[in-house]
Amino acid sequence: MTDTGAAQRPHAAAPGCPAHAGAVPLAGLEYQQAPSQLYRTLRRENGTVAPVLLDGDIPAWLVLGYSEVSYVTAHDELFARDSRRWNQWENIPADWPLLPFVGYQPSVLFTEGAEHQRRAGVITEALEGVDQFELGRDCEQIADRLITSFAGSGQAELMSAYAHALAMRAAVQMCGMPHAGTDTQQLVDDLRISLDGAGDDDDPVAAYARVGERIQQLVKEKREKPGPDVTSRMLLHPAGLTDEEVIQDLISVIAAAQQPTANWICNTLRLLLTDERFALNVSGGRLSVGEALNEVLWLDTPTQNFIGRWAVRDTQLGGRQIQAGDCLVLGLAAANTDPQIWPEGHVGAENAAHLSFSNGEHRCPYPAPLLADVIARTAVETLLERLPDLVLAVEPQELTWRPSVWMRGLTALPVQFTPVVR
Repeated sequence: MTDTGAAQRPHAAAPGCPAHAGAVPLAGLEYQQAPSQLYRTLRRENGTVAPVLLDGDIPAWLVLGYSEVSYVTAHDELFARDSRRWNQWENIPADWPLLPFVGYQPSVLFTEGAEHQRRAGVITEALEGVDQFELGRDCEQIADRLITSFAGSGQAELMSAYAHALAMRAAVQMCGMPHAGTDTQQLVDDLRISLDGAGDDDDPVAAYARVGERIQQLVKEKREKPGPDVTSRMLLHPAGLTDEEVIQDLISVIAAAQQPTANWICNTLRLLLTDERFALNVSGGRLSVGEALNEVLWLDTPTQNFIGRWAVRDTQLGGRQIQAGDCLVLGLAAANTDPQIWPEGHVGAENAAHLSFSNGEHRCPYPAPLLADVIARTAVETLLERLPDLVLAVEPQELTWRPSVWMRGLTALPVQFTPVVR
């Protein structure tokens, strides 16, 4: 059972790190159901940059301010992505839960400078080859098949039966992988384990290794028989990426396309089904769907926190002394609700100044946000068109969030509707 007092109790400073006296742990906390409360507390007590502890009491800085997150992500010369700079490696065990996402890998996520521009350029051009109209049509067909599978029962659990399944099938179809079968479901499960951290029987490191093995097989297949897909375009790009580089970058692409998009879909459905501002128009108002999608990115963004950046040299940020090699966690959700920019009318269908896709050179590469919007919007609109009397099967307060400080998504979204037989 999680200690409900842990979120507010100061922890001892990490060895050799007096700046982290009183740091709050970012693991195993009850606040995960309502992280905005922790962000407000941290901001009130620490300002825009707060000392925190990662799993195993590893010190880091959580960047809470909108301006500060924007500054960090815009200044790669001060806050870079190569995690080999970290000054805590001697304290990191081999089975550390966050190792799959912090340990240096030859992927686009950890490259810098010209190499990052080369790798990101390949991804951008491969994604630009995705026809958005075809993607929307494909997503509608995927959605239609998924809805048909449960429409006759009058009830469904939309996280597993719809949102995660649709986002993954759309992602792997873009990449040229068959979207049906046990391989795809295993990929969904392994990505969830990797991103959420380990449960009693889950090993995030092993799960991430299985993801790599499946993508390695896909690259081998596409090297032998290329097609009109993202993987083939990456392999055939004039930049000449090696198979290992393509594998690593595809893992990043698929992980970014599946988990955040699935949570974006479900967080939007939760808003539409529980907020009276949308409830009156939910079955027929496409504009309200667009507003809900955008509001979720501001107030319940799927990627709550992102690890991270590493200080290139000693510097200052938000009144804090940052040492060379310190880890900075980007508090995207906290930045989006920074009182310095709130309330300034930024939530709305036309304002996309949120940081949910990050910022700067390492932000989600264009046109990935547009493709994610096509997937999420199609998923929500198709569901509401097919099942116009959709309602929650439980009281709104009974919905629970997954225990993750990194991703914001429901454990389940049970719904009821009039059975439809085709």
